[in-house]
Amino acid sequence: MTQRIAIIGAGPAGLMAAEVLSQYDYEIHVYEQKPSAARKFLMAGKTGLNISHAEPIEQFVQRYDQVDWLSPWVKQWDAQWIQSWMKSLGIETYIGSSGRVFPIEMKAAPLLRAWLKRLTAQGIKFHYRHQILDLQNNQLRIQNLLEGHAVQTEKFDAIVMACGAVSWSQLGSDGAWQKWLSKDEIEPFQASNAGVEYPWSAFMQPVFGQPLKRVHAWVGDAAATQGDIVISHYGLESGLIYKQGRALRQCFRDALPMQLSLDLLPDQSIEQLAKKLQPSKKQSLSNVWRKAGLDATKSAVVRELVPKNLWNDPMALAQKIKHLTLALTGFRPIEEAISCAGGVKRDALSTQLQLKTNPHVFLCGEMLDWDAPTGGYLLTACFATGRAVGQGVHQYLAHSV
Repeated sequence: MTQRIAIIGAGPAGLMAAEVLSQYDYEIHVYEQKPSAARKFLMAGKTGLNISHAEPIEQFVQRYDQVDWLSPWVKQWDAQWIQSWMKSLGIETYIGSSGRVFPIEMKAAPLLRAWLKRLTAQGIKFHYRHQILDLQNNQLRIQNLLEGHAVQTEKFDAIVMACGAVSWSQLGSDGAWQKWLSKDEIEPFQASNAGVEYPWSAFMQPVFGQPLKRVHAWVGDAAATQGDIVISHYGLESGLIYKQGRALRQCFRDALPMQLSLDLLPDQSIEQLAKKLQPSKKQSLSNVWRKAGLDATKSAVVRELVPKNLWNDPMALAQKIKHLTLALTGFRPIEEAISCAGGVKRDALSTQLQLKTNPHVFLCGEMLDWDAPTGGYLLTACFATGRAVGQGVHQYLAHSV
Protein backbone atom coordinates (compact mmCIF):
# COMPACT_ATOMS: atom_id res chain seq x y z
CA MET A 1 0.00 0.00 0.00
CA THR A 2 1.37 3.42 -0.97
CA GLN A 3 2.49 5.45 2.02
CA ARG A 4 0.84 8.84 2.45
CA ILE A 5 2.62 12.09 3.33
CA ALA A 6 1.07 15.43 4.27
CA ILE A 7 3.00 18.67 3.93
CA ILE A 8 1.49 21.61 5.79
CA GLY A 9 2.43 24.84 4.03
CA ALA A 10 3.23 25.55 0.38
CA GLY A 11 6.15 27.90 1.00
CA PRO A 12 9.75 27.33 -0.16
CA ALA A 13 10.62 24.84 2.61
CA GLY A 14 7.48 22.75 2.12
CA LEU A 15 7.82 22.75 -1.66
CA MET A 16 11.44 21.66 -1.41
CA ALA A 17 10.50 18.80 0.91
CA ALA A 18 7.83 17.82 -1.61
CA GLU A 19 10.35 17.87 -4.43
CA VAL A 20 12.71 15.50 -2.61
CA LEU A 21 9.89 13.10 -1.72
CA SER A 22 8.43 13.16 -5.24
CA GLN A 23 11.38 11.02 -6.35
CA TYR A 24 9.84 8.07 -4.52
CA ASP A 25 6.58 6.18 -4.67
CA TYR A 26 4.61 8.18 -2.12
CA GLU A 27 1.19 9.78 -2.17
CA ILE A 28 2.00 13.39 -1.33
CA HIS A 29 -0.56 16.00 -0.30
CA VAL A 30 0.36 19.66 0.22
CA TYR A 31 -2.12 21.67 2.30
CA GLU A 32 -2.13 25.46 2.06
CA GLN A 33 -4.67 27.66 3.84
CA LYS A 34 -4.24 30.53 1.36
CA PRO A 35 -5.68 30.49 -2.18
CA SER A 36 -2.23 30.02 -3.74
CA ALA A 37 1.29 28.88 -2.90
CA ALA A 38 4.28 30.73 -1.47
CA ARG A 39 2.70 34.15 -0.94
CA LYS A 40 5.53 35.46 1.23
CA PHE A 41 8.04 34.22 -1.36
CA LEU A 42 6.17 36.15 -4.06
CA MET A 43 6.01 39.27 -1.90
CA ALA A 44 9.76 39.09 -1.23
CA GLY A 45 10.38 38.87 -4.97
CA LYS A 46 8.33 41.92 -5.95
CA THR A 47 11.33 44.23 -5.71
CA GLY A 48 13.88 41.67 -6.88
CA LEU A 49 14.17 38.09 -5.66
CA ASN A 50 17.43 37.81 -3.70
CA ILE A 51 17.52 34.03 -3.46
CA SER A 52 21.02 33.39 -2.07
CA HIS A 53 24.51 34.86 -1.72
CA ALA A 54 27.69 33.89 -3.52
CA GLU A 55 30.16 34.69 -0.76
CA PRO A 56 32.61 31.93 0.36
CA ILE A 57 30.68 29.20 2.14
CA GLU A 58 32.62 29.41 5.41
CA GLN A 59 31.73 33.10 5.59
CA PHE A 60 28.18 32.36 4.44
CA VAL A 61 27.35 29.94 7.26
CA GLN A 62 28.56 32.41 9.88
CA ARG A 63 25.55 34.59 9.05
CA TYR A 64 23.35 32.15 10.99
CA ASP A 65 22.94 32.17 14.74
CA GLN A 66 22.81 28.34 14.75
CA VAL A 67 25.93 27.74 12.67
CA ASP A 68 26.75 24.17 13.71
CA TRP A 69 23.09 23.11 13.35
CA LEU A 70 22.42 24.56 9.88
CA SER A 71 25.93 24.38 8.43
CA PRO A 72 25.86 20.78 7.06
CA TRP A 73 22.62 21.39 5.17
CA VAL A 74 23.50 24.87 3.92
CA LYS A 75 26.87 23.64 2.69
CA GLN A 76 25.24 20.76 0.82
CA TRP A 77 22.57 22.93 -0.81
CA ASP A 78 24.47 26.20 -1.17
CA ALA A 79 24.16 29.13 -3.56
CA GLN A 80 25.83 27.22 -6.39
CA TRP A 81 23.42 24.31 -5.94
CA ILE A 82 20.46 26.73 -5.90
CA GLN A 83 21.62 28.34 -9.15
CA SER A 84 21.87 24.92 -10.82
CA TRP A 85 18.45 23.95 -9.49
CA MET A 86 16.93 27.17 -10.84
CA LYS A 87 18.53 26.50 -14.21
CA SER A 88 16.84 23.08 -14.27
CA LEU A 89 13.56 25.01 -14.05
CA GLY A 90 14.56 27.27 -16.93
CA ILE A 91 15.45 30.22 -14.70
CA GLU A 92 18.84 31.85 -15.33
CA THR A 93 20.58 33.73 -12.52
CA TYR A 94 23.25 36.35 -12.05
CA ILE A 95 25.41 37.52 -9.15
CA GLY A 96 25.14 41.20 -8.29
CA SER A 97 28.01 43.46 -7.29
CA SER A 98 27.23 42.80 -3.61
CA GLY A 99 27.46 39.03 -4.12
CA ARG A 100 23.71 38.51 -3.94
CA VAL A 101 22.17 35.96 -6.29
CA PHE A 102 19.14 36.99 -8.35
CA PRO A 103 17.11 35.49 -11.21
CA ILE A 104 17.80 37.51 -14.38
CA GLU A 105 14.10 38.41 -14.55
CA MET A 106 14.37 39.53 -10.87
CA LYS A 107 10.84 38.31 -10.09
CA ALA A 108 9.73 35.32 -8.03
CA ALA A 109 6.61 34.49 -10.06
CA PRO A 110 8.27 32.82 -13.09
CA LEU A 111 10.35 30.58 -10.80
CA LEU A 112 7.34 29.62 -8.70
CA ARG A 113 5.19 28.86 -11.76
CA ALA A 114 7.86 26.58 -13.23
CA TRP A 115 8.41 24.87 -9.88
CA LEU A 116 4.72 24.20 -9.22
CA LYS A 117 4.27 22.93 -12.77
CA ARG A 118 7.06 20.41 -12.26
CA LEU A 119 5.80 19.30 -8.85
CA THR A 120 2.26 18.84 -10.17
CA ALA A 121 3.60 16.82 -13.09
CA GLN A 122 5.38 14.60 -10.57
CA GLY A 123 2.04 13.71 -9.02
CA ILE A 124 1.98 15.96 -5.96
CA LYS A 125 -1.57 16.94 -4.99
CA PHE A 126 -2.08 20.55 -3.88
CA HIS A 127 -5.02 21.49 -1.65
CA TYR A 128 -5.43 25.26 -1.48
CA ARG A 129 -7.80 26.95 0.96
CA HIS A 130 -7.42 23.97 3.28
CA GLN A 131 -6.68 24.85 6.89
CA ILE A 132 -5.24 22.40 9.40
CA LEU A 133 -7.25 22.68 12.60
CA ASP A 134 -5.44 20.06 14.64
CA LEU A 135 -2.58 17.56 14.56
CA GLN A 136 -2.79 14.48 16.77
CA ASN A 137 -0.23 11.68 16.40
CA ASN A 138 -0.41 10.94 12.64
CA GLN A 139 -3.84 12.47 12.03
CA LEU A 140 -4.82 15.87 10.71
CA ARG A 141 -8.17 17.57 11.12
CA ILE A 142 -8.60 19.60 7.96
CA GLN A 143 -11.13 22.29 7.13
CA ASN A 144 -11.98 22.90 3.47
CA LEU A 145 -12.47 26.67 3.25
CA LEU A 146 -13.95 26.31 -0.24
CA GLU A 147 -16.70 23.71 0.22
CA GLY A 148 -18.90 24.91 3.02
CA HIS A 149 -16.06 24.77 5.54
CA ALA A 150 -16.41 21.01 5.73
CA VAL A 151 -14.07 19.31 8.24
CA GLN A 152 -12.50 15.91 7.72
CA THR A 153 -9.87 13.82 9.50
CA GLU A 154 -7.08 12.23 7.47
CA LYS A 155 -4.36 9.79 8.53
CA PHE A 156 -0.83 9.91 7.12
CA ASP A 157 2.34 7.88 7.47
CA ALA A 158 4.39 11.08 7.87
CA ILE A 159 3.57 14.76 8.29
CA VAL A 160 5.86 17.64 7.38
CA MET A 161 5.23 20.95 9.13
CA ALA A 162 6.45 23.81 6.93
CA CYS A 163 4.15 26.41 8.43
CA GLY A 164 6.46 29.42 8.62
CA ALA A 165 7.00 31.66 11.63
CA VAL A 166 4.78 34.59 12.65
CA SER A 167 5.91 37.56 10.55
CA TRP A 168 3.77 38.76 7.65
CA SER A 169 0.88 36.77 9.10
CA GLN A 170 -1.52 38.13 6.49
CA LEU A 171 0.37 36.02 3.92
CA GLY A 172 -0.29 32.80 5.81
CA SER A 173 2.35 32.43 8.52
CA ASP A 174 0.03 33.05 11.45
CA GLY A 175 1.73 30.77 14.00
CA ALA A 176 -1.48 28.84 14.72
CA TRP A 177 0.58 25.64 14.63
CA GLN A 178 2.16 26.50 17.99
CA LYS A 179 -0.84 25.03 19.84
CA TRP A 180 0.02 21.59 18.43
CA LEU A 181 3.32 21.54 20.33
CA SER A 182 4.22 22.05 23.96
CA LYS A 183 5.56 25.42 25.09
CA ASP A 184 8.79 23.70 26.17
CA GLU A 185 9.48 22.81 22.53
CA ILE A 186 9.30 26.41 21.28
CA GLU A 187 11.65 29.35 21.81
CA PRO A 188 9.37 32.42 21.89
CA PHE A 189 9.41 34.37 18.64
CA GLN A 190 11.01 37.79 18.35
CA ALA A 191 11.07 40.22 15.45
CA SER A 192 14.13 39.88 13.21
CA ASN A 193 15.15 41.92 10.19
CA ALA A 194 12.90 44.65 11.49
CA GLY A 195 13.18 48.37 12.10
CA VAL A 196 14.16 49.69 15.52
CA GLU A 197 12.42 52.39 17.48
CA TYR A 198 13.84 55.70 18.66
CA PRO A 199 11.79 58.67 19.94
CA TRP A 200 12.76 61.45 17.52
CA SER A 201 11.64 64.96 18.36
CA ALA A 202 9.36 66.95 16.03
CA PHE A 203 12.50 68.63 14.65
CA MET A 204 13.30 65.45 12.69
CA GLN A 205 10.02 65.26 10.75
CA PRO A 206 11.40 66.92 7.57
CA VAL A 207 13.98 64.12 7.13
CA PHE A 208 11.68 61.14 7.75
CA GLY A 209 12.16 58.76 4.85
CA GLN A 210 15.62 60.13 4.04
CA PRO A 211 18.79 58.01 4.13
CA LEU A 212 21.95 58.31 6.16
CA LYS A 213 24.34 57.29 3.39
CA ARG A 214 27.55 55.28 3.87
CA VAL A 215 27.62 55.17 7.66
CA HIS A 216 29.05 52.62 10.08
CA ALA A 217 26.88 50.96 12.72
CA TRP A 218 27.73 48.63 15.60
CA VAL A 219 26.54 47.39 18.98
CA GLY A 220 28.82 47.22 22.00
CA ASP A 221 32.33 46.01 21.16
CA ALA A 222 31.32 44.33 17.88
CA ALA A 223 32.98 45.25 14.59
CA ALA A 224 31.26 48.00 12.64
CA THR A 225 29.44 47.31 9.39
CA GLN A 226 28.87 49.86 6.63
CA GLY A 227 25.75 50.76 4.69
CA ASP A 228 22.80 53.12 4.53
CA ILE A 229 20.10 53.71 7.15
CA VAL A 230 16.68 55.21 6.55
CA ILE A 231 15.34 57.68 9.10
CA SER A 232 11.75 56.70 9.88
CA HIS A 233 9.00 58.32 11.90
CA TYR A 234 9.45 55.49 14.40
CA GLY A 235 13.25 55.25 14.37
CA LEU A 236 15.62 53.52 11.94
CA GLU A 237 15.21 50.98 9.15
CA SER A 238 17.48 49.24 6.60
CA GLY A 239 19.56 46.16 5.94
CA LEU A 240 22.37 47.71 7.98
CA ILE A 241 20.00 47.91 10.95
CA TYR A 242 18.90 44.30 10.41
CA LYS A 243 22.53 43.18 10.73
CA GLN A 244 22.62 44.59 14.26
CA GLY A 245 19.43 42.75 15.24
CA ARG A 246 21.06 39.72 16.81
CA ALA A 247 23.29 41.83 19.08
CA LEU A 248 20.40 44.14 19.99
CA ARG A 249 18.17 41.19 20.88
CA GLN A 250 20.95 39.84 23.09
CA CYS A 251 21.00 43.19 24.93
CA PHE A 252 17.24 42.88 25.40
CA ARG A 253 17.53 39.29 26.70
CA ASP A 254 20.29 40.32 29.11
CA ALA A 255 18.25 43.31 30.33
CA LEU A 256 20.93 45.68 29.04
CA PRO A 257 20.29 49.00 27.25
CA MET A 258 19.71 48.57 23.51
CA GLN A 259 22.36 51.03 22.38
CA LEU A 260 23.25 51.50 18.73
CA SER A 261 26.46 53.33 17.79
CA LEU A 262 26.91 55.24 14.53
CA ASP A 263 29.86 56.77 12.73
CA LEU A 264 28.37 59.27 10.29
CA LEU A 265 31.64 59.91 8.44
CA PRO A 266 33.65 56.67 8.55
CA ASP A 267 36.07 57.73 5.80
CA GLN A 268 37.52 60.53 7.94
CA SER A 269 39.56 60.36 11.11
CA ILE A 270 38.58 62.43 14.14
CA GLU A 271 41.55 64.70 13.51
CA GLN A 272 40.69 65.24 9.84
CA LEU A 273 37.09 65.97 10.69
CA ALA A 274 37.93 68.33 13.55
CA LYS A 275 40.10 70.36 11.18
CA LYS A 276 37.22 70.73 8.73
CA LEU A 277 34.80 71.69 11.52
CA GLN A 278 36.76 74.76 12.56
CA PRO A 279 34.29 77.69 12.91
CA SER A 280 34.48 80.37 10.23
CA LYS A 281 33.39 83.98 10.39
CA LYS A 282 32.74 83.91 6.65
CA GLN A 283 30.58 80.78 6.64
CA SER A 284 27.47 79.69 8.49
CA LEU A 285 27.62 76.66 10.75
CA SER A 286 25.46 74.75 8.28
CA ASN A 287 27.89 75.49 5.46
CA VAL A 288 30.89 74.41 7.53
CA TRP A 289 29.15 71.13 8.33
CA ARG A 290 28.16 70.58 4.70
CA LYS A 291 31.75 71.07 3.51
CA ALA A 292 32.92 68.69 6.23
CA GLY A 293 30.72 65.97 4.69
CA LEU A 294 27.44 66.26 6.59
CA ASP A 295 24.50 66.38 4.20
CA ALA A 296 21.08 67.63 5.30
CA THR A 297 20.02 64.31 6.87
CA LYS A 298 23.28 63.78 8.76
CA SER A 299 23.24 67.41 9.92
CA ALA A 300 19.71 66.93 11.27
CA VAL A 301 20.81 63.85 13.22
CA VAL A 302 23.77 65.76 14.67
CA ARG A 303 21.51 68.63 15.74
CA GLU A 304 19.10 66.12 17.27
CA LEU A 305 21.66 64.08 19.21
CA VAL A 306 24.61 66.35 20.00
CA PRO A 307 24.25 69.00 22.73
CA LYS A 308 24.26 72.51 21.24
CA ASN A 309 27.14 73.65 23.45
CA LEU A 310 29.44 71.27 21.50
CA TRP A 311 28.55 72.51 18.01
CA ASN A 312 31.35 75.07 17.97
CA ASP A 313 33.93 72.79 19.61
CA PRO A 314 35.54 71.06 16.59
CA MET A 315 37.24 68.19 18.46
CA ALA A 316 34.29 67.41 20.73
CA LEU A 317 31.88 67.58 17.79
CA ALA A 318 34.10 65.37 15.63
CA GLN A 319 34.25 62.78 18.40
CA LYS A 320 30.45 62.77 18.61
CA ILE A 321 29.97 62.49 14.84
CA LYS A 322 32.35 59.52 14.83
CA HIS A 323 30.54 57.85 17.72
CA LEU A 324 26.90 58.79 18.13
CA THR A 325 24.94 56.59 20.54
CA LEU A 326 21.20 56.06 20.29
CA ALA A 327 19.33 54.45 23.19
CA LEU A 328 16.75 52.44 21.27
CA THR A 329 13.39 51.68 22.82
CA GLY A 330 12.67 48.41 20.99
CA PHE A 331 11.89 46.70 17.71
CA ARG A 332 8.96 47.27 15.41
CA PRO A 333 6.04 44.85 15.89
CA ILE A 334 6.70 41.30 14.78
CA GLU A 335 3.93 41.56 12.16
CA GLU A 336 6.11 44.09 10.31
CA ALA A 337 9.30 42.02 10.54
CA ILE A 338 10.77 40.34 7.48
CA SER A 339 11.56 37.26 9.57
CA CYS A 340 11.60 35.98 13.14
CA ALA A 341 14.10 34.71 15.64
CA GLY A 342 12.90 31.86 17.81
CA GLY A 343 10.84 28.81 16.91
CA VAL A 344 10.95 25.07 17.51
CA LYS A 345 14.07 24.28 19.52
CA ARG A 346 16.89 22.14 18.26
CA ASP A 347 16.71 19.81 21.26
CA ALA A 348 13.04 19.08 20.47
CA LEU A 349 14.12 17.50 17.17
CA SER A 350 16.24 14.62 15.98
CA THR A 351 19.20 15.16 13.66
CA GLN A 352 16.75 14.56 10.80
CA LEU A 353 14.37 17.27 12.06
CA GLN A 354 11.93 14.70 13.37
CA LEU A 355 9.87 15.76 16.38
CA LYS A 356 11.01 13.70 19.37
CA THR A 357 7.58 13.68 20.98
CA ASN A 358 5.86 12.55 17.76
CA PRO A 359 7.97 10.51 15.30
CA HIS A 360 5.39 10.94 12.53
CA VAL A 361 6.11 14.69 12.39
CA PHE A 362 9.04 16.54 10.77
CA LEU A 363 9.65 20.29 10.70
CA CYS A 364 11.50 22.67 8.38
CA GLY A 365 11.88 26.30 7.33
CA GLU A 366 11.37 29.47 9.36
CA MET A 367 9.38 27.74 12.09
CA LEU A 368 12.68 26.33 13.39
CA ASP A 369 14.74 28.23 15.97
CA TRP A 370 17.34 29.89 13.74
CA ASP A 371 17.90 33.39 12.48
CA ALA A 372 19.87 35.18 9.76
CA PRO A 373 20.02 38.62 8.15
CA THR A 374 18.52 39.40 4.77
CA GLY A 375 20.70 38.86 1.71
CA GLY A 376 19.56 35.42 0.52
CA TYR A 377 20.39 33.62 3.77
CA LEU A 378 16.78 33.13 4.83
CA LEU A 379 15.67 31.46 1.61
CA THR A 380 18.81 29.34 1.40
CA ALA A 381 18.16 27.87 4.85
CA CYS A 382 14.48 27.28 4.02
CA PHE A 383 15.48 25.35 0.89
CA ALA A 384 18.18 23.43 2.75
CA THR A 385 16.04 22.42 5.75
CA GLY A 386 13.23 21.48 3.37
CA ARG A 387 15.52 19.11 1.50
CA ALA A 388 16.92 17.74 4.77
CA VAL A 389 13.38 16.98 5.95
CA GLY A 390 12.55 15.31 2.66
CA GLN A 391 15.50 12.97 3.12
CA GLY A 392 14.63 12.41 6.78
CA VAL A 393 11.03 11.48 5.98
CA HIS A 394 12.15 9.04 3.29
CA GLN A 395 14.60 7.32 5.66
CA TYR A 396 11.91 7.10 8.35
CA LEU A 397 9.31 5.63 6.02
CA ALA A 398 11.78 3.22 4.42
CA HIS A 399 12.53 1.75 7.86
CA SER A 400 8.91 1.68 8.98
CA VAL A 401 7.71 -0.65 6.21
